[in-house]
Amino acid sequence: MTTVRHVLQAKGNQVYSVTPDTTVYDVLKVLAEKNIGAVLVMEGEKLVGVFSERDYARKIVLKGESSQNVKVKDVMTSVVACVNPDQPIEECMMLMTEKHVRHLPVMENDKLVGIISIGDVVKAVISDKEFTISQLHNYITGRR
Repeated sequence: MTTVRHVLQAKGNQVYSVTPDTTVYDVLKVLAEKNIGAVLVMEGEKLVGVFSERDYARKIVLKGESSQNVKVKDVMTSVVACVNPDQPIEECMMLMTEKHVRHLPVMENDKLVGIISIGDVVKAVISDKEFTISQLHNYITGRR
């Protein structure tokens, strides 16, 4: 069974973050430059929130706000669901579904060690299922 640690080993543990006082406009530039859907909001080593494209669409665009005048701390998601490296990827999928989130910070001993996205999770689940199907096919057909 694939764990979060396996996913991070495969994709790397690069994390992009901003401070709470960063403007939404500057965060959007980071999202575009890095081709990512969310950034973590950090105060030093402490995770204080997540800001995603969804936050922008719902809390800035739909409310007619200006991204150049709003600080990320005013619109970020501050209650953040996190996972640890040893959690099975299936648990992450359930958590993402339950919480309606697309990104999960990975914490180990109260330290940020990475982030996984719904894309990472789906890729890992598909890979696990393909492996299982292959093993069952080999068993049924007598191949080794």
